[in-house]
Amino acid sequence: MSDIIASSSASATTTPRYVVDECRGVLHVYSDGSIVRSSRPSFDVPVRDDGSVLWKDVVFDAINNLQLRLYKPAVVASSPSSTSGSKFPIFYYIHGGGFCIGSRAWPNCQNYCLRLASELRAVVVSPDYRLAPESKLPDAIEDGFMAVKWLQAQAVSEEPDTWLTDVADFGRVFISGDSAGGNIAHNLAVRLGAGSPELAPVQVRGYVLLAPFFGGTIRTKSEAEGPKEAFLNWELIDRFWRLSLPIGDTTDHPLVNPFGPSSCNLETVDFDPILVVVGGSDLLKDRAEDYARRLKLWGKKITYIEFEGKQHGFFTIDPNTEAANVLMQIIKQFVAENSI
Repeated sequence: MSDIIASSSASATTTPRYVVDECRGVLHVYSDGSIVRSSRPSFDVPVRDDGSVLWKDVVFDAINNLQLRLYKPAVVASSPSSTSGSKFPIFYYIHGGGFCIGSRAWPNCQNYCLRLASELRAVVVSPDYRLAPESKLPDAIEDGFMAVKWLQAQAVSEEPDTWLTDVADFGRVFISGDSAGGNIAHNLAVRLGAGSPELAPVQVRGYVLLAPFFGGTIRTKSEAEGPKEAFLNWELIDRFWRLSLPIGDTTDHPLVNPFGPSSCNLETVDFDPILVVVGGSDLLKDRAEDYARRLKLWGKKITYIEFEGKQHGFFTIDPNTEAANVLMQIIKQFVAENSI
């Protein structure tokens, strides 16, 4: 499969170009300003599709050529005439990748969504978003918002996609995100507020933040003392932020640091229930824990779960481990408790 050159210098030069930044072997930024993206995923694993879950791709933003992937259990208990109570909840899964890499079509993402649809008995929506450095923040956040506005359009359309609407309960929507996707989910929670009134008749019931990718100019203990060989080490964290932040901004940017000097006061925000999950050996652990602790002190409905000894993204990197299985049951319980 060939590489994709996103942008390049048109003029010839006698000075050989060299790699300035590289991310997981799939993104290379060169000294001449060119950006090369490989069409090969950094997680080249087999897709475990046994046919028990159906899926398809849909364009949700034609202007930016953005797609989302829909999943639903193949065996549907409800019929088009059945009540909403017998339909499936809708569960968004927004992929990670430091705002720089990743895709709904990467096999690790697809495998996790197949499992979510099967085990949660849910319609899973997995949207793409524009990536940095070609598209810097806040573009990814806006794309996440457009992905949920697409769902609202389906809910009110006179000609909806019945593949979705025949089985989906628009009154039971959950928004989850992994790493950078967890950051997007948090910012959607702030923007939409409890009950998500601007999405009516769509109603968000809760958010699942899986190792949310937050930052700040002052390093936390887990960031400063975390192992250099960690799956998400400090060098890579720093690189992701450098590539994704607007020029001149720091990691105290309001979309990056929930408690930064220019961030909104989260104490005054009325949130839907939030589940925060992190690995105990993840360099982002302290930020996730502090986020959950502060919101809980302010009376928000926050559940914090830490998996001792686990690295960043353990649930998709090793999806068949005991910890990943336990997490799936925790998510399932969260969805059930907030669907009533």
